[in-house]
Amino acid sequence: MLRIGDFSKLSRISIRMLRHYDECGLLKPEKVDRFTGYRYYSESQLPLAGRIQMLKNLGFKISAAGEILDKYENAEEMEQFLTIKKRELEGQEQILRQRIRQLDSTIEWLRKDGNMMGYDVSLKVLPERYAASVRQVIPAYDKEGVLWNIMMEDTAGLNLQDGNPCYTTAVFYDGEYKEQDVEVEVQKSVNGTYPDTGRVKFRTLPPVQIASATYKGSYEQINQVNEAVAKWIVDNGYEFDGPAFNIYHVSPHETDRPEEYVTEVCYPVKKK
Repeated sequence: MLRIGDFSKLSRISIRMLRHYDECGLLKPEKVDRFTGYRYYSESQLPLAGRIQMLKNLGFKISAAGEILDKYENAEEMEQFLTIKKRELEGQEQILRQRIRQLDSTIEWLRKDGNMMGYDVSLKVLPERYAASVRQVIPAYDKEGVLWNIMMEDTAGLNLQDGNPCYTTAVFYDGEYKEQDVEVEVQKSVNGTYPDTGRVKFRTLPPVQIASATYKGSYEQINQVNEAVAKWIVDNGYEFDGPAFNIYHVSPHETDRPEEYVTEVCYPVKKK
């Protein structure tokens, strides 16, 4: 039998955590002296201790470890547990990457003296164009790719000819920022005329006067660009006149490097 200190050294688990595992019923000592309260473990419990540590290092919560340990000898069920955890961690990794990009863009912005007007805002008219479009309610803004996939799938047999210039845009119809269930329309200007499909509509879009700013980098910069455009609109005597939209000059379709994205943030405006 091993005293708790010796078992702690061999298993590389602190005495505090061993006591916690005992309380949780995850790893109970082989024997507890009823007079002294000393906990004793056996060498045969070391493999179980190793499994618990492995699960902890993989990111599993203690509350889930008991169920997983019960299935440890079943390779198929263990693979399911591990696959679910992998997907969870991949989602967390994506969030961390976004936060790191946002930190990088904020640092870059601060190095420019924190000047919002480092983004050049211009007033112009986006000309009339004929476009393919898909408009739907999607779960969240970052799921916009779903709409582009629909457009590609439904028009694969139409041999679409890109407009000249070719504008690829996303229009945001909700009157407020929403965490979920957002109404978005993606548009791509094309030459020629084409029949509507079940989900893709073709129509002529009217010219629109916009205040816009173009920037290079990840989408995490958009809040700062929005501030710059909003300030320009107020300072120059204009007001908002329609839903905002983005023009994607270089998008994830062209590159998988967010620092290479080129996005134009656009707000339809009219003179007060």
